[in-house]
Amino acid sequence: MRRSSTMLAAAVAIAAALPVVAAPQRVVSMNLCSDQLAMMLAAPGQLLSVSSLAQDPRLSPMADEAAAYVPNSGRAEEIYLMRPDLVIAGTYTPPATLSMLRRLGIRVETPPPAEDFDAIRTEITRMGRLLGREEGARDLLARFDADLAAATRPADRGRAALYSANGYTSGTKTLAGAILEAAGYDNIAADYGIAVTAGLPLELLVMARPDRLVTGTNWPGQSRSEAILSHPALAAAAPVKTRVRDLFWTCGTPLVTRAIRSLE
Repeated sequence: MRRSSTMLAAAVAIAAALPVVAAPQRVVSMNLCSDQLAMMLAAPGQLLSVSSLAQDPRLSPMADEAAAYVPNSGRAEEIYLMRPDLVIAGTYTPPATLSMLRRLGIRVETPPPAEDFDAIRTEITRMGRLLGREEGARDLLARFDADLAAATRPADRGRAALYSANGYTSGTKTLAGAILEAAGYDNIAADYGIAVTAGLPLELLVMARPDRLVTGTNWPGQSRSEAILSHPALAAAAPVKTRVRDLFWTCGTPLVTRAIRSLE
C-alpha cells in the first residue's frame, strides 16, 4: 500500500512538472473542409488564413464568414511566410507541400475526410483538440446531434438514386449515402453492390425505377462530364427529380443537416 501511494504521488508530481502545451495562436487551414470546422471553433484572432475555396459561394456554405480571413492557394511558400504554429491540411494535399512545411519546422495535421456522421463527430472533437477549444467542440457536437435528430426522417420514403457528372453514384459508405439514408430513402446503389463512389450505367439507373433522382446543380459553361445529366432518359427515370447544391454535400461538417433538409 505504501509503495502504491508513493508511486501515485510521484506520478502526480511528474504530471505537475510537465509543461502545459499552449493552444496554437497562428493557425492556417488549407483544406475546404477543415476551413469550415476551424471557422466554427477557432478563438477570435486564432485562425489567420483559410483556403481560397472557402470564399467561393459555389463551393463553400461559409463563404461570407471566410471573407474575414486571408485566403491561401495551398502553396508552401505563402503559408510559411504567415509564420503559422499550426497548419491544417487534408489527406489529398500534395505530399511535396506537406513535406516542405514540415522540413521548415511547422506542425502540420492532416485530418481525414468524414464519410459518415460518426466521423463528423470525431472530426469536431479532433479540431477542438488541435485548437485547444475542447469546450467549444463539445458545445458544437451537442448542437450537431440535436440538429441531426431534428432533420432525420423515418426510413419509409422509398428508393432514391444519387447521380452526378460522368455517371457516378454514391453508395452507402459515403457521406452522400449517409445523407440520403438520414432523409429516409433507400439507396439504389446497394442493389448493384456499390458501397463507395463508382460509375453507374444510365441503363441500370433507369431500370432501377427509383422514386426520387438526386443530382447536383450544373456549373456555368460547357462540360462534357455533365452532359449525361441532360440525357432524355433521365427525364422519365423517376417521378421526383431534385437538383441540390453541392456545397452542403461536399464536406463532413455539422452543415450536412442542410443537405438532409434539401430532400424534404
